[in-house]
Parts: sequence; structure tokens; C-alpha cells
Amino acid sequence: MTDSTPSFDFSDFLVRQAAYEQRAAALHATNKAALFAVLTAAGVTLVTVSFDGSGDSGQIEDIDIRAGEAEAPPPAATVEILRTTLFDDTIAKLEQPVREAIETLVYDFLEETHGGWENNAGAFGQVVFAVAGGTITLEYNERIEDSEYYEHTF
Repeated sequence: MTDSTPSFDFSDFLVRQAAYEQRAAALHATNKAALFAVLTAAGVTLVTVSFDGSGDSGQIEDIDIRAGEAEAPPPAATVEILRTTLFDDTIAKLEQPVREAIETLVYDFLEETHGGWENNAGAFGQVVFAVAGGTITLEYNERIEDSEYYEHTF
């Protein structure tokens, strides 16, 4: 009797993973430029996104948009966001409202830098889009659960 179960080629997976990571990283500059162009045109100077996750669930808690010191609504424009996936080399184009584009980028950054951020005790933090400075900063706090058990039988 022969085993007809397909085998998993780990080497091939690692090659695909590395190629995917390269494609995804290459899209950051384009996505950032597209989003910042819309934010700048609307007079937005700062966007702060709060996230929180644990117990296998994670979400964006708040998106604070500022024009100078004043709170501002999301611009009414749309942003073209480019995306890729692990098993498909093509680049997909998503035309998204600004708020949704911000969420897409935040989830992409979290997955890229801290995959599984929502699992177990999870993590929380902020992603700060400093439009004037042209930076996106992820402030990440990982929750750690710890347990020590000892048993001695003599």
C-alpha cells in the first residue's frame, strides 16, 4: 500500500514566504504616499489609531484624526491601497475610503511585525501617522502571561 498523502515542501514554503515579505514591504512606500497625499490635501496633520487584542480576537478601538490641534473628520476621498498575499504573486488594487485604508494599513503593519498580536494575552498600542513628518510609528505593547509550577515527589 502506498501513501498518497501529498507531502509538504517546507523549503518551497520558506521561499514563498520570503518572496511574499519582499512584495509586501515593497508596497509600503506606495501605500504610504497615496494615503499621505490625501491626508495632506485635506489638512490632516496627525492620525492616531488605537488597537487592542487578546483571546484570539483583536480590533481597532479608535481612529483620532487631527488637523493641527482640532479634531477632524476623515477626508471624503478614497485611497488606492495595493495588497498581496502569500500564495498569489499578483498585486491587488483596493479603492478604499480613507478610514478603511488606514485600518487596512494598520492591520497589515501589525501582521507583518507581530503576527498573532491578538492571540492569548494579546497586545495593545497605537499606530501614529505623523503626516507632516512623513512617518508611521507602531507603538506596541505585548501582554505576557507567566506561570511557574513546581511539584516534588520524594
